[in-house]
Amino acid sequence: MDESDLPRPKGDAASKLAAEDLSPYSQDELAERIALLEAEIARVEKHRLKAAAHRDAADALFGRKE
Repeated sequence: MDESDLPRPKGDAASKLAAEDLSPYSQDELAERIALLEAEIARVEKHRLKAAAHRDAADALFGRKE
């Protein structure tokens, strides 16, 4: 069985981050965390756009499945 065939675990990393208590963090640590999250958002958006372009190319070649 391929790993991609397995169901995704519940509670992904973003959900766990959203539930974390931020009160122990300093202002500098929070600013660093924001920068890391913004970089991750940019990485995910880039991947989403690449996947959409791939899907559009496949649809153009094979036709869209309904």
